[in-house]
Order: sequence, then C-alpha cells, then structure tokens
Amino acid sequence: MTKTEAIALGQIQSRIFVLRSQRVLLDSDLARFYGVPTKRLNEALKRNADRFPADFCFQLTNEEVAILRSQFATSSSGHGGHRYHPFAFTEHGALMAANVLNSPRAVQMSIVVVRAFFALRRMILDHKALASKLAELDARIGAHDEHLVEIVEAIRRLTDPERPIHGRKIGFNPEN
Repeated sequence: MTKTEAIALGQIQSRIFVLRSQRVLLDSDLARFYGVPTKRLNEALKRNADRFPADFCFQLTNEEVAILRSQFATSSSGHGGHRYHPFAFTEHGALMAANVLNSPRAVQMSIVVVRAFFALRRMILDHKALASKLAELDARIGAHDEHLVEIVEAIRRLTDPERPIHGRKIGFNPEN
C-alpha cells in the first residue's frame, strides 16, 4: 500500500457512517473520492436504478438528515445546502457506483473504498475478540480475588510487628 493510498484509506474511513445498522458513505463523499460531481453520481444512480437495490443504496429520511445536520453542522436547505436528501451507499453500492461511472479514477478508488470498509470490519472483529478475552480474564481473576485478599492479609500480618500472630509475642523478653 502506497503512502497516498494509506492517506486516502484514512480519509475514507473517517467518512463512513452507520445508518440503519449499515456502514455507508454519503453520495457527496463518494463522488469526491471518485473524482466526479455529486450530481453526476446521482444521475448515474438514477439511470442504473436496477443495479442499486435497497441494500446497496438508499436515500436518507428527514430524521436522518436532521441527525447528520446536528452532528456535522451542515447548512440547511434554505442557505445553500442540499435540495434533495443525500443517498447513502453501502460497501456493495460504492463498488457498483464505480462500475456505472466507469472512469479510471472511480475504478482505482473503488479498491481503496472496499479496503476501507474491510479495515473497519476487521477492527470491529478485533474489538469483539478483545472484549471476549477481557471477559474471560475477568472471570478467571474474579475467582482468585478472594485468595489474593487472604494472601495480602497474611503478608500484612507478617510484616506488622505490632500485630501478634498467635496472640502472644514471640522472642526474648528482657523483663523476665
């Protein structure tokens, strides 16, 4: 992976959102990565609607647009914002968009987009594996906690000269 590709991968990953329990890229971000105007991407989408089922691409609802506006402080439609709700492309939809655009940059960047989705999927799996290992470790240590407390208490008794172990002091008593 080249340095430029790594930078692009990071930029793409930062623009992937979770909507409707799916990781998606918005049409404006995908168009920018593919080097085409958003309008051209959406035109290609409408011309090839049969290639974009609901699990590849969907248009955002009013509520989803409002959430995105509040999260990212985008402008409202009356002040230079979108006239139409943006489209969200899943991993498969982004790949299909590169195919219908059929530009060299779109084909090249589609590989990076797929790698970005894959890297996020791998991070999530790694996170789940780590959480599982921590739960297992916690369960094992939880059983040993009582024993550790007893050991620490025994060490404290041995190191504290003021605290007799058997109720009587051990050693030579000069007063006797």
